[in-house]
Amino acid sequence: MPPRPNKVSSRPVELDLEDPRGDALADVLGVSLLRNALYKRIEARAPWGIRLRTHERAVFYLIARGAGRLEVEGERPLDLSVGDAAFLPHGTGHVLRDALTTPPLDAHDGRRCTEPGPRKLGGSGAPTSILTGFFDLGGRPPSLLASLPRVVALSPNDRATVPWVSATLQLLLAEAAHPGPASMLVLQRLADVLFVQALRSLATTGGTSGHVCRHPGIAALGDDAIREALGLIHQRPGAPWTVASLGTQVGLSRSTFAARFTELVGEPPLEYIARWRMTRAAEFLRDTDLAIDDIAARVGYESVPSFSRAFVRFRGERPGAYRRSARERARLDAEPTPG
Repeated sequence: MPPRPNKVSSRPVELDLEDPRGDALADVLGVSLLRNALYKRIEARAPWGIRLRTHERAVFYLIARGAGRLEVEGERPLDLSVGDAAFLPHGTGHVLRDALTTPPLDAHDGRRCTEPGPRKLGGSGAPTSILTGFFDLGGRPPSLLASLPRVVALSPNDRATVPWVSATLQLLLAEAAHPGPASMLVLQRLADVLFVQALRSLATTGGTSGHVCRHPGIAALGDDAIREALGLIHQRPGAPWTVASLGTQVGLSRSTFAARFTELVGEPPLEYIARWRMTRAAEFLRDTDLAIDDIAARVGYESVPSFSRAFVRFRGERPGAYRRSARERARLDAEPTPG
C-alpha cells in the first residue's frame, strides 16, 4: 500500500483567526480518529477468525464479500453481510469470525497495515473480503467522542440509514468489487468520508438506525448555541475565554450557558477549553518544530511553567518529553512489522 499522509484533511496547523467560528467535529477528527488512519484488505476463507485486544486505535470494518460475525465486549453479537460496516470508536476488544465455533487468532493492530498486499486469513472454504481500518486515538479521546457507543453499525439495507451514508457504502462496495488504479487510495478516502457522515448523523439525527443519542458528547453538535460555542473555542483556543463571554457570544446568560454546555458536552466549559488547548498543544508538539514557549502562547498561556503544569495534568508528561516520545512512536510505526 502506498504511504499514507499523516493527515487525512489538508487543514493546516496554523489557525485562521479571520474566521470567527471553527468546525469542532472536523478539528476533533483531525487530531484524533482520522489522524494517521491506516487501511488494509483482508482476504479470508472459512474457517477464519481474528481477535483484537482493547487498544488505543479505533477500528473500522466493511464486508465487501461474504459475511462475518462481530463480537464486541459488552455488546450483542452483530451479523455482518455484504455492504455492512462497523466502527469501534474506542478500540474496544472484539472478535470477528465466520462462525461462533471458529477459534479466533490474535491479530496485530494497525502496524500490519503497512505491509504490501491484502492479508490472507483462514483455510480453504467460502471466501470473505473485508476492508479494515485503524484510526490513531492518540490517548484519551476528546470529550465529543468519549460517549460514543462501543459500536456504530451501518447498513445500506437499513431504512433508517440516511441517504448519503447509504450512497457512500454503495460507492465503497463498487470500488471493492471493481478495483482500478489507486483503488486502495479511493477506498481509504471513502471510508474516511463514511465515518464523518456516521458521526454527523449521530449528532444531528440521533443515529443512523433511529437510536436517539442522549449521552453527553456528540449530541452537543445538535444544539445550535453549544455548537457555535464549540466552534469559537476550537477556532481560537488561545483567546481569554470566560463562561460569561462565551454565553454572550451565543446569546445565552452565563448560568444557562454553563448548565447547557455541561449537560450536552459532559464537562464544564472551562474544563473543555483547557483540555482542547492541550490537544492543540500536543498537535503542535507532534507536527511542528515550534519552540515550547511559542506553543504555550498560541494556546493561551503567558508562561512556560504554567503551560507545562497544565500539559502534565492532561497528558501525563512534560511537553518536551511528549514531543520526544511522539516522534519515537511515529518512527516505529513507519517501520514494517517483521513476519
